[in-house]
Amino acid sequence: MSIDLNSLTLRELSSLISNAKQRQKSLKERLPPEKVRRQLTALAGKAGYTIEELFGTEVAKAGGAKKSRRRKRPKIQPKYRDPESPWNTWTGRGRMPLWLASKIRFGQNPVDFLIPGVAKLTTKTKPLTGKRRLFKQG
Repeated sequence: MSIDLNSLTLRELSSLISNAKQRQKSLKERLPPEKVRRQLTALAGKAGYTIEELFGTEVAKAGGAKKSRRRKRPKIQPKYRDPESPWNTWTGRGRMPLWLASKIRFGQNPVDFLIPGVAKLTTKTKPLTGKRRLFKQG
């Protein structure tokens, strides 16, 4: 909302200022919504009701329930580092970065880029335990 103050007359401007001051005063005098919510819940409890009975479940959920947030996952240490530019790192998860893919394409091995003391090479093949194999009997 923007008001062009230059086009207002002195009378309009003073009216706007007085209205703004009244609105500011009324906003300062209001109680915070959490406190009003607690008071309403306590009053309903004294009368033998719950907020859900008085206002319905949708109103009670909207007022008191908070959004469920996603769990924060821990930061993963990088496994691979580019010796030419040390800020190029990769954790070994997700898509392989372009800097590592281009070096592998030119014949280098991913083991060459492992950070010593931090990382071990992980294999992509899954063990075959528990899987059935069919053999042709002849």
